[in-house]
Amino acid sequence: MSIVFTEDRGSVRHVILNRPEKRNAMNQELLLELGATLRDAAGTEDVHCVVLRGEGPVFSAGVDLGELAQSAGRTGMLRPFRQVFLDCANLCEEMAKPVVCQIRRACLGGALEVALGCDLRVADSEAQLGLPEVRLGLIPDVGGSTRLPAVIGLGRAKEMIMTARSIGAQEALDIGLVNRVVPAAELVDATDALVEELLANSHVAVGRAKRVMDASARPALAHTLEMEIDIQEYCVAAAAAAAREASPQPEGALAG
Repeated sequence: MSIVFTEDRGSVRHVILNRPEKRNAMNQELLLELGATLRDAAGTEDVHCVVLRGEGPVFSAGVDLGELAQSAGRTGMLRPFRQVFLDCANLCEEMAKPVVCQIRRACLGGALEVALGCDLRVADSEAQLGLPEVRLGLIPDVGGSTRLPAVIGLGRAKEMIMTARSIGAQEALDIGLVNRVVPAAELVDATDALVEELLANSHVAVGRAKRVMDASARPALAHTLEMEIDIQEYCVAAAAAAAREASPQPEGALAG
C-alpha cells in the first residue's frame, strides 16, 4: 500500500499517512505523496471536506530525523528539503474547503506545523503536541513560527517555541491549539461529528469564509515564511561554525 493513501466517504476524503512502523515520521517520500494527494483533493469538486490522519497508534512523530541530519548540515539543502514540507501545510490552508486534522497521541515538530495548516484539530486525551526545534539549534521553519502565534496568541506561541516544551491535549484545548479533545476510543466519532457539522452548511460558503479569515489572520504570511528560512539558514551556519571551532586542530597544524 502507498505511503499515503485515501478513503472517500461520500463528500469527505480521508488522507492517511501510512508509515506506522516509523510513527508516521515525515520523510521526503511521504511529503511528496502527501502534497500530490492534497492537490488532488483540492481539485476534486465532489470532495467538500478533507480529514488528515495517521495510520496506526500515532498521528506523526514529526520530521524523519535521519533525513533531517543529512540536510541540516548543508545550508544549501535547507530550502529544497523545507519546500516539500511547507507545500503540504500550505495546501491544507489554501484549498477552499475545510481540512480537519485528527491527532492521535503524537503531533510534534514538522507534524504540528502541517497540522497548523489545517483549519480544525481534534485530539485524543493522550496527545502530546510541541515544537522542539530550538533544542536542536533550529527554529520551526515550516510555518510554525508564522502560524502558531495566529492560532494561540503571541505570548503562548513564544513560550511553546522558545522553551521547546510539549503540551498535553487538555492544555492544547485550553489555549486554542486544538478545537476538541476526547478519550482515545472516541476520537473517530468526534472527528466524524465535527465533519458532519461542517457539511451541514453550504460547502461553497464554508470554503470561502475560510479563505477570508486566513487572509485576515496572516496578512504577511509570504514575508514571514521567507523570514523563517532565512533565519534557519543563519542558525545552521552558526551551528556549523561552532562545531568547527570546537573541533581539535590536526596535530602540527598552524594557527592562521
